[in-house]
Amino acid sequence: MKLQNQNIAHVDRKIVFVNQATGYLTIDIINEFVSLFDKVALIAGSIRIQDIEIDNRVGISKIIRYNRGGMIKKAYSWFIGTIQIFCLLVTRYRKYEVFFTTLPPTAYLMGYLLKRRKFSVLFYDIYPEALKILNIKEGNIIYRIWSSVNIKILKNAYRIYTLSDGMKMQLKKYTGENDIAVIPNWSGLTFDNLPSKDNNPFLLENKLNSYFLVEYSGNIGFSHRVEIVVELARILAFEKDIVFLIIGRGERLEYIKSLIKTYGLSNCITMPFQSDDKIIYSLSAADLSVVTLDDRAPAMSVPSKVYNLLKVGSPIMGIGASDSELARLLDVHQNGRNFPANELHKMAEFIRQLKNSPEIDSEMRKGSILASKKYTSENARKYLELYLQLN
Repeated sequence: MKLQNQNIAHVDRKIVFVNQATGYLTIDIINEFVSLFDKVALIAGSIRIQDIEIDNRVGISKIIRYNRGGMIKKAYSWFIGTIQIFCLLVTRYRKYEVFFTTLPPTAYLMGYLLKRRKFSVLFYDIYPEALKILNIKEGNIIYRIWSSVNIKILKNAYRIYTLSDGMKMQLKKYTGENDIAVIPNWSGLTFDNLPSKDNNPFLLENKLNSYFLVEYSGNIGFSHRVEIVVELARILAFEKDIVFLIIGRGERLEYIKSLIKTYGLSNCITMPFQSDDKIIYSLSAADLSVVTLDDRAPAMSVPSKVYNLLKVGSPIMGIGASDSELARLLDVHQNGRNFPANELHKMAEFIRQLKNSPEIDSEMRKGSILASKKYTSENARKYLELYLQLN
């Protein structure tokens, strides 16, 4: 049942959202809740505004920023952030319902202390499963304790959301299947038309418009195996009309730069993240966009940047497990290919094939654009609809 503003009364309730690094996804959800809730607040370390502003009626409390550096810095920002969130929830927001996200991942664990308050959790990542990236596995005491606490917390949650059916399957070990709502992410980009390759200002400014551009744009952390892009550039070094572009930041950026230098690659370049007014042009500049996944953690969610790639109509090459949610998306929409990380030569052949086959390129671009129409900001409204149906 759809809930419409015109036939439902304003809700005399208060709710506070928790997301240490708030972006367009959380902003879109919050803006929907503002339309019907009496008071809406946000606890965040940073708020990144893109095309859509956060409603000026939202009360904002700042905590420590999420640190995207090494694991120690991340864990420190999670720990301090969790303490700050707890203090705010028992003081300023003691009469508010709570809507946790999994950043910081330890914040929702305090739901165990909020048994008498309505709290919900949106799982962008599932813990402790995500800790496998750090080689913390099922037998580890941290893993076992976290799993046990999940069961106790989630049985008291007011609403549980996640992003894919695969993530729902993982969460079923902690709570009932009917308690979990699946709502996919969406793109944060809004535009009317994209320029052609000949007129793309990003390509013209960087003198890249005459090349077939293979692009990775995103974080370059420990779990992002961007070195695979460098290895592909090495394999295709003699293809003078192919350039590999790595855009991003993270603790492994310097390693990536040193690897490019060691190999003496002139066909592989790095750039910092592009400003919000340029990101549409940098993403749409790619002839092929690369998305990497880490096989050490269950890849049951689709990285949020994929929805922006769909929006700009980019063919996508996924690098990760064949049973990942990304692999399934590419297979369903026929807008790219997925490869296990060890299939470098098959990836290189796919790049050559796409470069030399305008028909395949066109079909994959159509696949991405059609897929993007299924993942829109209308999904933000579903969070509110499902939330209020529990009354």
